[in-house]
Amino acid sequence: MKIIRKILNSRSQDDGDFFLEIYKILGFKPKNIELYRKAFTHRSVNIKDQKGIPVNYERLEFLGDTMLGSIISHYLFNEVPTGDEGYLTKMRSKIVSREHLNELGKDLNLIKFVKSKIPSEHFGDNIHGNVFEALVGAIFLDRGFHYCERFIHKRVIKPYVDIESLEGKIISYKSLIIEWCQKEKKEFLFDTYEDDGNDDLKHFAVKLYINKKLISKARATSKKKAEESASKRAYYALQDKIDEFL
Repeated sequence: MKIIRKILNSRSQDDGDFFLEIYKILGFKPKNIELYRKAFTHRSVNIKDQKGIPVNYERLEFLGDTMLGSIISHYLFNEVPTGDEGYLTKMRSKIVSREHLNELGKDLNLIKFVKSKIPSEHFGDNIHGNVFEALVGAIFLDRGFHYCERFIHKRVIKPYVDIESLEGKIISYKSLIIEWCQKEKKEFLFDTYEDDGNDDLKHFAVKLYINKKLISKARATSKKKAEESASKRAYYALQDKIDEFL
């Protein structure tokens, strides 16, 4: 801690506070703190570096997504020696799903670091997962693969990854319904259309048909959400049959 205090004393109050917060999250000392500032800079700030390159977290997010997928793949490969390619791919998808990454970002309260011209209450849920991936990308550039792997084991694998529990976890009801219908040679149709009603926000409604029979309905602010909600309702309506497929 003497080294940390020495570093903090050489910085401004804001720099020192940010450094200490990042240090607590990582569990090790960052070398290039500016990489971590970039990991929390939203594109709305609209700033560029001396070369005219936009300074925001999006490229780091891309890199972090790749690193996260690689490290989780390596972990699963070693942890489940009997798993075939399809099994390992599905398990990795469950661990790095957008829903799970958003949960990780929320648990670490990463949004408090985000620098943006957009009020935080206007962000969608995906901002939490996006900055988590950007943080992973910053770690890789700052300290290399070993520290990146160490962070993911500490913050993702150890507290959240339980192979047995994940095996039964459904991350996309729509994908499950489609896979089940294809396997059982059943026709399916998502009849999706705009349905604003009296709402200020645009809404979409969907009717899900299987073998030309209406199975479920749903309504949401996006096509994706409406179709996922209808698929979830269809799953519970057909759970006994679909569970045999899982």
